[in-house]
Amino acid sequence: MRKLMRRRSRFFLALLVILLSATAGGIAYFIMNPDKLEQITGIPDVNDPLDTIFQLFGAEPSEVRELRKAEVPESDPGHYEYYFKALDGEEKRCYREILNGIREHREQFYITLAEDERVNHVYKAVLFDHPELYWVHNREHVYRTVYGDSDYCLFTPGYTYTEEELPLIDAALDTAWQEVSALTSTDMSDYDKISTVYTYIIENTEYVPTEHDQNIAGVFWQKEAVCAGYAEAVQYLLEKLGVYCIYVEGDSEGSEEGHAWNIARIGGDYYYIDATNGDQPEFLAGNAASLEEHKTIIYDYLCPFPEEYEATYTPDADFDVPDCTSRAFNFYVLNNACFDTYDRQAVYDLCRLRVDNNAAVIRFKFSNRASFEEAKSEWVSGDAASEVAQYYMQFHSLQSVQYYSGELDSFNTLYYIF
Repeated sequence: MRKLMRRRSRFFLALLVILLSATAGGIAYFIMNPDKLEQITGIPDVNDPLDTIFQLFGAEPSEVRELRKAEVPESDPGHYEYYFKALDGEEKRCYREILNGIREHREQFYITLAEDERVNHVYKAVLFDHPELYWVHNREHVYRTVYGDSDYCLFTPGYTYTEEELPLIDAALDTAWQEVSALTSTDMSDYDKISTVYTYIIENTEYVPTEHDQNIAGVFWQKEAVCAGYAEAVQYLLEKLGVYCIYVEGDSEGSEEGHAWNIARIGGDYYYIDATNGDQPEFLAGNAASLEEHKTIIYDYLCPFPEEYEATYTPDADFDVPDCTSRAFNFYVLNNACFDTYDRQAVYDLCRLRVDNNAAVIRFKFSNRASFEEAKSEWVSGDAASEVAQYYMQFHSLQSVQYYSGELDSFNTLYYIF
């Protein structure tokens, strides 16, 4: 995903042709037939044949010279651009050139870098910062034409959707934004906005690999995506809500496939947000994961304990990302459902409180492994859960009840669904 493929220009062949043709008549011919010059050299949009001929002798195109003179804005309204700020001066210039070219849907355009590694680094920064650029390839090779040892190249990103599809996708994006806007308000806390977006994405997206699954078009238009689509959709909506959020790619322990998630800022602290895994309730016993009456959202991945999340997921080394260190806005901490020690009565009281509030899902976690294992001995192997079931029947005046259980070991969490 997001790799560049280098395509060499026909520089030396073109130079030979020009040298053999470099008579007054030959130059005049190319001036009168710029399309022939473009065909020979591979240089597009030959509006100034003399400028193109000069390029073949080592001079930069006039367009490149103008790019080098252009001011490089340090910010872009509506976007936090975390990765832009991590680049050096030359890379920032290239970032703006790529961003502008993609926004204008240009098939190819000059950029003022040529080195493979640096161009790839900048291109990833653009895509990581701008999930709204859904129409550009983000998991296929893009091409660039280099000119000898020059420090500029012709960048060809490649686009995904047709002219007919673009307005349909834009309309789907607008619909999603209007729906989220109706669920939020300007005076909501950043955490509440994050929780709303997290829930909205999960409730409106199915985890399905498709040709659209790597971007926000998959989420908002097709309602199907994988981790990259989920994470970009979270970033897209939170930025529009004014919440600082970045996109992160990395590795998953025990898997050869990569993963994507978000880091969002609440107050002065950073938290992991992983909506993809929040939509993966398969660990629940029986057919609980498919119950239509209450689709189970896994809130363990909404501001998880950093050390628990980092035990499985590691960001790529291409960029440094903010450190997540706080537990303050963990879902269980906020809802008084996290226990530092195991106390059967305290857990039972929490379960009763949830039943009293007509909850169909009861979940609680422990801040350490020892307490979690102690709880499992009574709530999984023992009879503690049956006592809650008895209370549930009494509260709802039922003769019987069926419930499902689940253990999320990586987060020391127990689930019960009635």
